[in-house]
Amino acid sequence: MLDFPDKIKDKLFEIKFNSDESILKIISYFPLSDLECKSILSLSNQSTLPDFHSIFTDSISDDEWNKTKDQIKKRFQNELFDIDSKL
Repeated sequence: MLDFPDKIKDKLFEIKFNSDESILKIISYFPLSDLECKSILSLSNQSTLPDFHSIFTDSISDDEWNKTKDQIKKRFQNELFDIDSKL
C-alpha cells in the first residue's frame, strides 16, 4: 500500500489497484486539487494519472474540509450501512 501524506489520505474514500499493484481508480469525498493529484501521481511512480472520481461534486477548501470531515464521513458511512440493512 502506498503511503500518502495524511492530508491526502484523509480525503480518500477508496483506492482500487490493478493486478500489478498500480493504482486503477481513486475515489475521494470531494474533488482533489491539481496539486493533490500530482502528488499522488508522483508518490505512486506512475506515468499516467489513475482514474479519479469523487463522491461529491462540490469543491471545498481545506478549511471547510477540516471543519466538516468527521461529520461528512460519519454521515456517509451511516447511510451506507443503512443501505446494506435494507437489502
